[in-house]
Amino acid sequence: MAADVQVDAKGLNCPMPIVKTAQAIKGLTSGQLLEVLATDPGSVKDFAAWAKTTGNELVEQTVDGGVYRFVMRKK
Repeated sequence: MAADVQVDAKGLNCPMPIVKTAQAIKGLTSGQLLEVLATDPGSVKDFAAWAKTTGNELVEQTVDGGVYRFVMRKK
């Protein structure tokens, strides 16, 4: 799944991955995809909660070698 925009939030702790995601998603149009890479294990629950509260869709979530990948679709 190819994202329209990618945010590298590796090395950042809560709440910065979500802050960077919120800033980046503002520049997208409805339906576009945003990929976020993070290393904070807490980001798993943070992204699920953020998607629920904002209405943006968490399309995909994976982890590989301590790097969490989230793909969000802007509402």
